Amino acid sequence: MIRLDVKNLHKTFTIHTQGGVRVNAFENINLSVKKGEFLSLYGPSGAGKSSILKTLFRTYTTSSGEINFYTDNGTLINIATASQSEILKLRKSSIGYVSQFLQILPRLSAVDVVSEQLVLKGESEEISRLKAKEMLSYLSIREELFNLSPLSFSGGEQQRVNIAKGIIAPKSLLFLDEPTASLDKTNTMKVIEKLKEIKKQGVAMIGIFHDLEAMQSISDSIYELKRVG
Repeated sequence: MIRLDVKNLHKTFTIHTQGGVRVNAFENINLSVKKGEFLSLYGPSGAGKSSILKTLFRTYTTSSGEINFYTDNGTLINIATASQSEILKLRKSSIGYVSQFLQILPRLSAVDVVSEQLVLKGESEEISRLKAKEMLSYLSIREELFNLSPLSFSGGEQQRVNIAKGIIAPKSLLFLDEPTASLDKTNTMKVIEKLKEIKKQGVAMIGIFHDLEAMQSISDSIYELKRVG
């Protein structure tokens, strides 16, 4: 079953601080991903990889083209033209985004940040906290850090908490924007193993990896991009 089908996607930015200059971010993007598949975006810096993900998630609006998302019951929603309320509902129920940067409230502990995702899906708080601790341990977060704010952690530790937050209760479609960018090889491959588990659950994913070995080990297909212009 196709989860996301992208047709003739195009994005142009208008730089208002430079007299309204228009910059072509990417053009003519055509791709699709099925349930349980991982599609990687690959190309040189400046090819528009992150901009494509942000457009698919609707952080950026679309200049032209279709972003067709299919729900489990077959309903089609064009993310490119959906209302903001529809997008917010989709993000809550069906579409997730994992970047390399953690954005949370300062008072939340690492366990709270991760377990909250399970609670939102209906898991009990007790079970959610146990699963969160297991995930954090798996990703090499020391137990003495569990009840501290991740904002006091190192960059790599914050990134691992962010990954745990994004994948512990995965939605049906997940976008990953260089989630392992500052991780060492051991933790990168731990993340890859978790993503393989998620694939088996039927989650469709589109991601960007700077690590070619990681990308090749998780990808079912690779969409190669070139710089525009």
